[in-house]
Amino acid sequence: MEREVFLSGYCRVLDQSRMVEVVLDADTLLEADCHYGSCIYEANCPIAEKIRELTSQK
Repeated sequence: MEREVFLSGYCRVLDQSRMVEVVLDADTLLEADCHYGSCIYEANCPIAEKIRELTSQK
């Protein structure tokens, strides 16, 4: 079953706080309305860290 999660944190690309909508099917990421997966700051991004926690990609 799909679920939507809203995450907030600082986005370094935009240089501002951001709320990101994430769509999950169980532990599988279906969609994120940010550049998760290709962002150059992903390793240090608090939003990406939350996405990894939700998808068990620690």
